[in-house]
Amino acid sequence: MTNSLDVEKLEREVKNVYQTVAKTPDEEFHFEMGRDLAERLGYASKDLDRIPQAAIESFAGVGYHFDLAALDDGAAVLDLGSGTGTDVFIAALHVGETGSVTGVDMTESQLERARQLRDGAGIGGVSFEHGHIEDLPFADETFDAVVSNGVINLSAEKDRVFEEAHRVLRSGGRLAISDIISEKEMPGSIKTDADLWAACIGGAMQFDQYTDLIEAAGFDVIEVRENGEYEFISDRAANACQKYGVKSISLAARKTERTA
Repeated sequence: MTNSLDVEKLEREVKNVYQTVAKTPDEEFHFEMGRDLAERLGYASKDLDRIPQAAIESFAGVGYHFDLAALDDGAAVLDLGSGTGTDVFIAALHVGETGSVTGVDMTESQLERARQLRDGAGIGGVSFEHGHIEDLPFADETFDAVVSNGVINLSAEKDRVFEEAHRVLRSGGRLAISDIISEKEMPGSIKTDADLWAACIGGAMQFDQYTDLIEAAGFDVIEVRENGEYEFISDRAANACQKYGVKSISLAARKTERTA
């Protein structure tokens, strides 16, 4: 797939889209954004009330998975593709004052905005780091949980993303993600379209291939559910979804525990 896809062009397009998401979330995109979306997907109003509202304006997630993450007080959590920080701030509520949450993102404007919101709200135990989810800037077995929302489909190297998530998780650690997958194989005209990749469609992998990559990286898939409340809003995106079964899922997996 990557042989016919201009990966550098893809990264530029994705960065451009999500820089705009961070700076002007009221523009029109292929996807919905904001608090109404978050609540419809399953985020609790009482939790959203406790985090910076400006972060939620740029929320572009595709599902809810914090129940699947089952975060404990004191846990160390990593969010892949953290954007302006909505899921990082939500995770911080779950892990409490003794826990820590790290967001990693490749888009500087997203990171800058997230740090501003963190500092303005005086939120402790939260950091935002620059990096690519295919090559994480963290040591082995650093985190108890890895979460991600609508981001892994944007990567042209999903196998590396899952391998890196596995590497930075401690034994028995949990992967809890929401993402876009497809029921049918999509044609090259969609897979090589950078605009549709940035819209979370072009990079959607067939579900069975997606879970195969997760298991090949060393995870046991625990639970998968479809997010029927999520839908794309542009005609072009909606047509692709209808034809190829592109949809949102949430998934939990566990890093196999080491045996003595």
